[in-house]
Amino acid sequence: MAMARTTTLLLVAAALLAASCSAWEVNIRMPTSAADVDEAVVAPLIHALRPLLGSGKHAGVACDSWVLGVEAHNVRDWKTVPASCEGYVGHYMLGSHFRRDSKVVIDQALAYVDSLKLAGNGKEVWVFDIDETTLSNLPYYAKHGFGATPFNATSFNAYVLQGSAPALPETKRLYNKLRSIGVKPVFLTGRTEDQRAITVTNLRRQGISGWMNLLLKQPGFKGSAVTYKSGERQKLQDAGYVIVGNIGDQWSDILGAPEGARTFKLPDPMYYIG
Repeated sequence: MAMARTTTLLLVAAALLAASCSAWEVNIRMPTSAADVDEAVVAPLIHALRPLLGSGKHAGVACDSWVLGVEAHNVRDWKTVPASCEGYVGHYMLGSHFRRDSKVVIDQALAYVDSLKLAGNGKEVWVFDIDETTLSNLPYYAKHGFGATPFNATSFNAYVLQGSAPALPETKRLYNKLRSIGVKPVFLTGRTEDQRAITVTNLRRQGISGWMNLLLKQPGFKGSAVTYKSGERQKLQDAGYVIVGNIGDQWSDILGAPEGARTFKLPDPMYYIG
């Protein structure tokens, strides 16, 4: 009963955040004195709910430790977020913590970009994953247990076809920086070829354009994500391109030679792709 109530409240919080200008741009100033009360911005419900999680331990599972294990690639081959951690993951994704963690990753990527000695011959590329790297599917996962319920390809693909996924603002910073210095972005995604048109539309709706290539999975491919993505990167390299960077939310986005000169992993505790 308590878990159902928490899930309902998280959905309400997600809706309230979506109704604002952007879930990523909530600027909260809480009152510090009685005189500030009239001018204070009301904190989104998600922040008010945060104390209900206590230490983050549910039914004996330390959810923060589980998420760390996922991000460190020590917890592997999992199918769903532990049911007892649905609330923890939801608060992480909808609150400021996810944005802060993403900013650390992108700040490091930008520092690396600033250190590059580019040949400027048009052959330097940066590989971007799409889902949970460039575009966020959080509006979908907020309605599906933040990964605590089994993945449903039918409902997820219906969401993709809406072309409404918001851009992740930190990744967009990196994308724009790379374009400004002449490094060509290449999208390499597990989305399938039949989703090309809506993916292009979604990216452009979010102000993302100017990529060199959009590589999607072809019909009938049966291998792992690592096999697929490393194979596509090999084709780029064989064509004379230099992969100066590679970023994704899954370890399978960045594992498998050739990985690229430098790889970056964004946080994603909602699902695992091996």
